[in-house]
Amino acid sequence: MGSIPTLDFIGANTPAAADQLVEETAIETAHGIVWPSAPQCVHGAIFDLDGTLLDSMPWWDDLGERYLRSLGKTPEPNIRYHFKRLTMEGSAHYMKETYGLEQSIEEICTGVMSGIEFAYRDCIQCKPGVIDMLEAMRAAGVAMCVATATRRDCALAALERLDILRYFSALFTCTEVGASKTEPDIFELALSHLSTPRETTFVFEDSLHAIETAHAAAFPVMLIDEPASASDAEACQALADVRLKNFTAFSTL
Repeated sequence: MGSIPTLDFIGANTPAAADQLVEETAIETAHGIVWPSAPQCVHGAIFDLDGTLLDSMPWWDDLGERYLRSLGKTPEPNIRYHFKRLTMEGSAHYMKETYGLEQSIEEICTGVMSGIEFAYRDCIQCKPGVIDMLEAMRAAGVAMCVATATRRDCALAALERLDILRYFSALFTCTEVGASKTEPDIFELALSHLSTPRETTFVFEDSLHAIETAHAAAFPVMLIDEPASASDAEACQALADVRLKNFTAFSTL
């Protein structure tokens, strides 16, 4: 089974840095932080998509609000919180019940996604350094898959256009699993598929609710910095085993 040292993720693979971990001291470099709880190698990787591999969060920023306003509704200030935690179908149920929408759940989902489908097909890019990271992990024999709340057709459109689908052995979606990332189902299914040890299978995430779930299910967590999650940064960092500020360290591996 292949693996890549955890310290390589942040460019801190030096004897002095390793000594710090032995002494139970966090290591911080320009690229990230490794806490003593982190495993010393990575055999498997379960990647979130939006805000982790893809620089797509700006496209989601006000999607629900725009849809509701198109129907003459005034969105509540906390609507983005619900969108972050729920599947698309869950968000549609929330909007239908909260705002008294006449549209069916399917119609609401279609209406919301119509404002972003084109971005997955034509616009959204990888975060800087992602391809170098995926190349390094594949070269090391790390097993990789994607677990996302995004609809399969949108996820596939972006992954295929950006030519990174080839790095992953599977794509799991919350809709198909039947649970949002507030439940561990999608992570457990991904782990079963990868057949790698839980303790060395990292969940790469940027959202607090998903990080809470992965941490509670005893997965090591790789926190990916994302501006859209800045308000939760402290809480995310408290649960993470590694914080990755950027992927640029992989260009030197």
